[in-house]
Amino acid sequence: MKKGIIVLSLFDGMSCGQIAFERAGIKVKKYYVSEIDKYAIAVTQANYPNTIQLGSITEWKSWKIEKPDIIIGGSPCQGFSFAGKGLNFNDGRSKLFFTFVDILKHYKPKYFLLENVKMKKEYQDVITELLGVEPILIDSALITAGRRERLYWTNIPNIEQPKDKGIVLNDILESEVDKKYYLSEKRINLIFNGIKYGVTNKICDRNGKAFTLSASMGMGGGYEPKVEANGTYRKVTPKECERLQTVPDDYTLGVSNTARYKMLGNGWTVDVIAHIFRGLK
Repeated sequence: MKKGIIVLSLFDGMSCGQIAFERAGIKVKKYYVSEIDKYAIAVTQANYPNTIQLGSITEWKSWKIEKPDIIIGGSPCQGFSFAGKGLNFNDGRSKLFFTFVDILKHYKPKYFLLENVKMKKEYQDVITELLGVEPILIDSALITAGRRERLYWTNIPNIEQPKDKGIVLNDILESEVDKKYYLSEKRINLIFNGIKYGVTNKICDRNGKAFTLSASMGMGGGYEPKVEANGTYRKVTPKECERLQTVPDDYTLGVSNTARYKMLGNGWTVDVIAHIFRGLK
């Protein structure tokens, strides 16, 4: 551990895991990742140029890597999510969980971490049986200004609930925001007339929590959280989404806002992961 650990991060996204290891004070010797989204890869390499990109997880049998000390990942959740279609393990994306298990069995690392959404107990139990540990449910709202309930399966010891920091949305909002983030009168009328526009029409309480960020934010159409501002309403900015996920300000710069919203919606709440990683010490 003194010389640093070797990490294999699957479904790496924009490498929130690397930020978390750093924040937890865990030295990393080598960081292997599997990711296919070119924008997420670009953000990762801009921030962590020594990251070793391996490509698609489906090609894992051809990888030539050192034995990892820990394997981490958040496998695609669309087939498990209550917000999804309930396709569970028959969904092609969710089947990649079994690839995660295959890789875990092959490398036999000392530690592992798998993150996923809240799901039906029957699906949760399948994952629990295959990984051999019960998950812990943590809501990111304890440590940030946004709600995000996630299940974490890990054999890292002594994981408890984080202490509630009492952070509200108003604490992380930017003071000056470009006018392009403000909603049109038409959009505002749609929201307040109760007409569905995207997946949500609700305005977040500035003195409360933002609702859960999702990858759908990258699709446009009203999926972003919205707040009251200057007598009208606007959507949250990419920088504010970074703060909701406890990612450093401007970490995702260099790609389009569409790509930024998507990867932040897909990403981990860094401080939750750092909280878990501290168990390694």
